[in-house]
Parts: sequence; C-alpha cells; structure tokens
Amino acid sequence: MSLNEMVVGQIASATIAYVRQVGPYGPSNREAMEKLKQWADRNQLLDAQATLLGIPQDDPSSTPPQHCRYDACIVLDHDYHFKNENDPAIHIGTFAGGRYLICIVPHTAEGIRDAWNEIILHVHEKGIQMDRKPIIERYRAHLLDQHLCELCIPITMN
Repeated sequence: MSLNEMVVGQIASATIAYVRQVGPYGPSNREAMEKLKQWADRNQLLDAQATLLGIPQDDPSSTPPQHCRYDACIVLDHDYHFKNENDPAIHIGTFAGGRYLICIVPHTAEGIRDAWNEIILHVHEKGIQMDRKPIIERYRAHLLDQHLCELCIPITMN
C-alpha cells in the first residue's frame, strides 16, 4: 500500500440500514456483512451505485472482545421507503459523515489489517488530529471490481 494514495475528502451524512455484530472482531464481521447483503439484495439495493460500510464501533485495545460492536451498513437513498419486511436483524440509523483521510487498500483480510496498522502509524507520525468517530471501511462496486476498498479515518478540521 502506498501512503501517497491518501486523500482528504468529505463523506456525506446518510441514512443507513445495518446489521450489528457484538463480539470479537473477525469472521463474525463478515457474517454480519453477508446478512446485510442478503437483505439488501432482497430489497433490490445492491446495484452498481451501492455503498457498503463496515464500522467497528469500539477500540479492541480498551473494550473487552465480547463487547466490541461492528456495524455492517448500506447507505440508503434519501427517498428510500421501507417495505413491510419485518427483519429483526436490520436496524435503521444515521451515518454522521464528516471529513476523512481516505486510502484505497487491497480488499483482502491481510490488506485491510496491514492498512489499519500502517495508516494509524502514519496519522500519528504526521500529527494529523483524528476525530473521535469510528474509522470506517467503505466498499463501492467500482473498487470491489478491482479487489480494492477504502479505509476512511475521521479527522478534525484543523
């Protein structure tokens, strides 16, 4: 991964549908994303414009693994109307958006893990002020077709 490929960008706030997984980060996160994608597919939301987000809500260095929360999300159009599908695994919420340092990384477990470690170190070395919001993984079709995704680190407006 090249840290020269980082850009600062604004990510818009949005309404999201999400599946929350509680427990140690790892394979269960993928299961939550699969549940979400199955629901999104049934509701005809998985198209070339779909944006999926993986949002680890807790820092595993300060939160016991059994309490770590991971949200697998899909961004919804502002005019999306829910059908009467009653799926208790699907929640509706809001993604706050904001200013992010965005880096394109390989869409593999190793690529994402290595990027997390490298990016956080880079942010601290450069004195970039992180916002207190979660770091997100963003998945969009045009990047997934190239086996890539984005890590988005929230930063302050300094």
